[in-house]
Amino acid sequence: MRKSIFLLPALVVILIVALSSVFIVDEREKALVLQFGQIVKVQEEPGLGFKLPFIQEVVNYDDRILSRDLDPLEVTPSDDRRLVVDAFARYRISDVEQFRQAVGAGGLDVASRRLDGILRDTTRNVLGTVSSNDILSTDRAALMLRIRNNAIAEARSLGLEVIDVRLKRTDLPPANLNATYERMKAEREREAADEIARGNEAAQRIRAGADRTVVELTSDANRQAEITRGEADAERNAIFAEAFGADPEFFEFYRSMTAYERFAASGRSSMVLSPDSEFFNYLQSDQGRAANDAAAAIAGQ
Repeated sequence: MRKSIFLLPALVVILIVALSSVFIVDEREKALVLQFGQIVKVQEEPGLGFKLPFIQEVVNYDDRILSRDLDPLEVTPSDDRRLVVDAFARYRISDVEQFRQAVGAGGLDVASRRLDGILRDTTRNVLGTVSSNDILSTDRAALMLRIRNNAIAEARSLGLEVIDVRLKRTDLPPANLNATYERMKAEREREAADEIARGNEAAQRIRAGADRTVVELTSDANRQAEITRGEADAERNAIFAEAFGADPEFFEFYRSMTAYERFAASGRSSMVLSPDSEFFNYLQSDQGRAANDAAAAIAGQ
């Protein structure tokens, strides 16, 4: 009975000591065994590990790929056009022993702040050597690769491996937005004015060409009309001359009748003529009286 009283506490102590000397490393972690703050063992493989109870302690670090968002960073490219860059990085702890020596007990909090400084300085240095158009263009993968490569060497001193750096967004500072918008608006208005001027110039050329074509077509039509009219007059005169030569008396009669017809068609009821006017010569001639008598005889029948 008295043996069991001493045995039970001894078993409890042994169990506590045994549990204190065993630790488990997850497959997503790396572990360091510390003794009085000094690294005595590195456990990178997952599974069970052993340490001295109460004297040594175990510190676990994440072995996965981690992300870090940078605060908006203002950069000045080579053309002095200030930009605000929003970026993020992906990294992992590559050397857990060096990581512990670099950041001490601060762990990821201290490492993240120091990595932020490295990324900010590298981003400023790289983007400061190119123009803002290169930064704002879609083909900026080369810039991100340069930032990553420049940050790798400095991050290695912290036991970190920078895997990737990405520029999420690039904007103008708020103080420059209005001025930039006004400049863009002025440029677009100038381009619009140039397009309008070119359009008006083209319209004037087309209008002048159309007017010239109208004048040419009208002149040509008038010329053809005059030619046709002249040919018709010549043909008419030839017919009249032929008719006059064939029967002068009939030609005289026709001309007189045409003149009388035009006078009657004018609607006037009186005419003022001089006593020696030749207008009614045909009616007063022998041929005219004979024609009148013949017309009266026909009417009497």
